[in-house]
Order: sequence, then C-alpha cells, then structure tokens
Amino acid sequence: MGGDTIFALGSGQLPAALGVMRISGPAAGFVLERLAGGMPLPRRASLRRLTDPRDGAVLDHALALWFPGPNSATGEDCAELHLHGGRAVAAAVESALAGLGLRKAEPGEFTRRGFANGRLDLAQVEGLADVLAAETELQRRSAQAMAGGVLSRAADAWRSAVLALSAQIEASLDFADEGDVDGEAETLPPGFDDAAAALIATLSEWLDRPRAEPLREGFRVVLAGPPNAGKSSLFNALVESEAAIISAEPGTTRDVLVAGVALGGIPFSFVDTAGLRDEGAGEIEAIGIARARAEAERADLVLWLGPEGLGPSDRPLWEIAAQCDRGGFGKNPGALRVSALSGEGLAALRDALMTAARSSLPALGAVALNRRQAECLGNARAALTAALAERDTLLVAECLRLARRAIDALVGRADTEAMLDTLFGRFCIGK
Repeated sequence: MGGDTIFALGSGQLPAALGVMRISGPAAGFVLERLAGGMPLPRRASLRRLTDPRDGAVLDHALALWFPGPNSATGEDCAELHLHGGRAVAAAVESALAGLGLRKAEPGEFTRRGFANGRLDLAQVEGLADVLAAETELQRRSAQAMAGGVLSRAADAWRSAVLALSAQIEASLDFADEGDVDGEAETLPPGFDDAAAALIATLSEWLDRPRAEPLREGFRVVLAGPPNAGKSSLFNALVESEAAIISAEPGTTRDVLVAGVALGGIPFSFVDTAGLRDEGAGEIEAIGIARARAEAERADLVLWLGPEGLGPSDRPLWEIAAQCDRGGFGKNPGALRVSALSGEGLAALRDALMTAARSSLPALGAVALNRRQAECLGNARAALTAALAERDTLLVAECLRLARRAIDALVGRADTEAMLDTLFGRFCIGK
C-alpha cells in the first residue's frame, strides 16, 4: 500500500463554498509543482493559479498546501487544494490529476494509509469512524476520546505491565538453576500475584463500562401493548413526527416502525409495534405481532401500554397509563400518566427516559468499548486470570504471551486484515 499516489475530494457534497481535494503518495509534491507552478512552504496556505499541465488551461484560483511525510495525516507526502466548490471545478481538477497518473482513492484509503504508516492505531481509527457518524453530543464526545487515543494510551500501559510480568517469568525460567533470581522454577516471582491481580482488576473496570453499541444505535425503547392502546399516538408524540398511521381500527400497525431521535443530547431509538392479541388477528397482523414480541425481547426498555401485569417480564418495563385524558389503560398507581393528545405527562416521561438512558450509556466524554474491543480485552483478562491460577512457570509464560497478543489485537498490532477491510469500508471516499 502507498506505492501509488491517490486523490479524492475530502469535503462535503458539491456545490459548496469550498471543495478540498486531497492528494497522498510519493508523487504528491511533483503533482503540486505541475499544477500550482511551484511548492508552497510546508503547512502554509498559498494562493495559486492552478493550470492543467496537458494544455495550460486555468483550472481554478485556489489555496495550495504541502504536508511532507512522515508528519502528515497518512504518513506520506500529502497535498491539499482548497478549490471553489463547483462540480465542474472539481471535475476539471480530478481530470488533470488522473492525467498525471494518479488514481482516485477507495473509501477510507487515506485513513488506512495513516494506520499502515503508524499515524493511527486501530482503536483511534474506530474512534474516527464514530466521530464521522456521530449525531449527538454524547456520541461525539465519546468518539473524540477514542480517536484522541485514550484507549490507545491505556493499552500501551497494559502491554508494558504484561511485558514486565513476562520479564519476571522469563528471568525465573532462565536463571533459576544459576541462583541469580529468587525463587524456584515452579515458584512465581515475589509480587507477581499482586501485579497480575491489579492488572486484571483494571481490565475488569474497563469491561464493566457501558458499551459503544447502545451509544451508537441509541437507547432502544419499545412501545408495546394491545391494539388501540395509544402506542402509535405516543410514538408520534415522542419522535415529534407523524411517522405512524393512527386509526381507531384494531390492527392498524402491522410492522415494526423505528425512529431515531435525540433527547437532551442522548440518542434514542423508539420502536412502534403491532398491538398484541391472541385472537382475531389475520395472517399479516400475526406476523407483525411476532415481530413486536421479538422487539420487546431485545429492548433496553419496554413502555407497556396495557393492563397491569400482562406486559413482557424479561426486560425492564414501565407501565404507561396512556390516553389518561380518556381514562385509558393503567390502573397501577405507579404507572406514568401520559396523553399524546393533550400533552399531559409527556415532559415527565421524556425526563424519566433520559435519566434511565444515562445510567446505561457512557458518561459524557467517556470512552466506550465496542464489541470487538471488549472481546480483545476479555481475552486478555482471561489469559491473565489463567496465569494467576497456574504454578507452572512455562504455562504462566504462555498465558502472558496470549494476554499480550490480545492487547496487540486491541490496537491493531496483530493480524486483522479481514476486519480492516470491513472497518475502512465505513469511511467515505476522501477520508
């Protein structure tokens, strides 16, 4: 990777005020000289007239920037052209770049080159992907912490701790017969157990944190109950949109309807479902009911709009006295009284939902592990726990090697090629 020189528009959809053309690779400086008539000073914007080397035609008057490697975003020689943001301007510059032998970048290729050249590790790349996808302040702050290297720095400390433990064990193996190191071959060095236990406790604290998937997908709230309980009306009120069809006819909602919204900067996914009933449902409605039950089983919280005690019992559930203006369901004195029609209780419900979500989502600015990262960290903890249980120093050394390998995989030092293809495919062209 990196043998050829790539280009792509790194800014947003055109037309726009500006279009930023990114160039990375060994020919970046040559291309900049040919188009801009000379090299600007490193990292200093310079206004240049861009011309097409093929016929001398003026392409644009633009800002040109030069970022010599390895101190660049990709670790290679890089250039940027800050163009006027018209589609024709960008197309003309792309044509000129292609005429000089450059090729258009694949999605995520700039970031992948930065990873390959050691400018970013895998945890930072995943954080950057989440920064680009963030839609709420909570998502943005958590992603920024990951992209900024909070987890990477922690992983470096964990790896150093494992290496220190390994060094103790290797010394024990190498020199036990020579009497240079305290302890027998089958006896762990002094302080080993305490150091390993402390590292296990640290990893456990990270693994006990709220995960990234609920943060990325939103706190999932499923509205469930019998037909005509007011689920769709409450759904529309919560998402502030007429997304669901409302009718007095039973069985109007026959499929799952999902809407993502942010309440107080917290991401939510609200799910409207078919009314639950055992009799009188047609074939299509029965499919909707089955899907409703499945959604309730994977919800972070179920809002039950129905008779007391009849809702799903295996998930966190709040009983909602819906249609309270009409004396609807909810005889339980502890039920939340809500009316989508009058607005009664909606503010209190939203506040309660935000409080519940905060307890299961990361704190503002805290790093949240994704599924892959948690698996790597879990493997490291399991290997360290096994090392702590062993008395045979050879087996302890192997357990520590496995722990170090798991931490390496966390930040991308281990072989993760197939996973990398999927990860970098999440990025847009030009990133």
